[in-house]
Amino acid sequence: MRRLVVGLAAVALLAGACGQADTAKTASGGTVTIGAVYPTSGGQGPGGRDEYEGAKMAIDLANQAGGVRGRKLELRLIDTPGPDAAPAAVERLHEQGVQLVLGSYGSVISEPAAAAASNRSMLFWETGAVGEQSDAAAGGERFFRMPPTGANLGRSGIAFARDVLTPRLGAAPRPGPLRYTVAYVDDPYGRAVGLAAIDEIKRSGLPLVGTFPYDFRTANYTELAAQIAATKPDVLYVSAYLADGVALRKATIDAHIPLMASVGTSSSYCMDDFMEQLGAGAVGLFASDKPGADNLNASALLPEGNAKLAWAKKTFDKRFHRSMEEAALAGFANTWALVGHVLPAAKGFDPQSVAAAALATKLPQGTLANGSGLDMADPGEPDAGINRAAVSVIWEWLSPTKQAVVWPPAFANQPVEIIPIAK
Repeated sequence: MRRLVVGLAAVALLAGACGQADTAKTASGGTVTIGAVYPTSGGQGPGGRDEYEGAKMAIDLANQAGGVRGRKLELRLIDTPGPDAAPAAVERLHEQGVQLVLGSYGSVISEPAAAAASNRSMLFWETGAVGEQSDAAAGGERFFRMPPTGANLGRSGIAFARDVLTPRLGAAPRPGPLRYTVAYVDDPYGRAVGLAAIDEIKRSGLPLVGTFPYDFRTANYTELAAQIAATKPDVLYVSAYLADGVALRKATIDAHIPLMASVGTSSSYCMDDFMEQLGAGAVGLFASDKPGADNLNASALLPEGNAKLAWAKKTFDKRFHRSMEEAALAGFANTWALVGHVLPAAKGFDPQSVAAAALATKLPQGTLANGSGLDMADPGEPDAGINRAAVSVIWEWLSPTKQAVVWPPAFANQPVEIIPIAK
């Protein structure tokens, strides 16, 4: 349901003989070109377009203020509809002299794109994807992730169910604590979220009665729901994309699984299309995700965050005549961290200088329009290149037409409600 992340990083330093001529041209005030690899077509196109448009808005805002140190910024998009297209998209940008790249909305795109960028000594600034990254991305050196990780979303969803929902749900229908089952799409995104949810359940000493990785391209959701039902869960955690998330939710309703609560995550449970396809079947469900512009308690933001959020909401509505959802806000806020804070502090526009500035720049939570701050983990750390000041929230569907942020209290615009979910 959300489309935005902010991050402007940039530079197109063309490599002539040793790159001297083009570097001098850029230094004297030429345009800085930033690459963008987002899925603007294909199954992830709607969210990818929103995230790209949010990033573009951050570029536009920087240019309205004169650019970065007097240099105008250009965002050069290459549509990257799936993982197979990612290496070629990065290579095209590299051939054009681009050294800084934004992306990518989709975790299956982010992993190969970041690895390809790192292999070419380019810097990849992730504005929205939350999934696993390989060591090839070189976190903290050539890869930086602004949004919360999938692991963070998985842990947060379970912690919310454990600490907030359980005291309000009442006793389980059988002796003992509530029973948990986790279903997740078996790819970099789903594994990052689902495995972290599983780890949090185990760490908390809660009964984990079923784990169900599945291939969204071949899964039989009627059979999967039957397998889930056999575990007799009280709480179901789901990490899914939109189509499979809807299909699995419909199958669990058809199977009459007596769930007390269900928590999902970013690419399905919090999206408007999820509600539109499920109607009453979505009511009472929760989602662990990034915030959207219209459902974020602005009182939790610092003055800069408030001002940027107000500008972004007004501008997005003027351009697209609709609310600014998570992906768009992530694109805007996470790109602004790059172009509004990191690039102005960098000694140059080359990847090494930008990386050094990214590690040195610290912003408290609430500085950015999506509530996040900036605190990148150093190379060598377990979470190298990850923004430790990223904000995630818990959403709830309160009716077939109303969704709200309900946790944590600082960012919530509605209290948590315990609403019986369809069985």
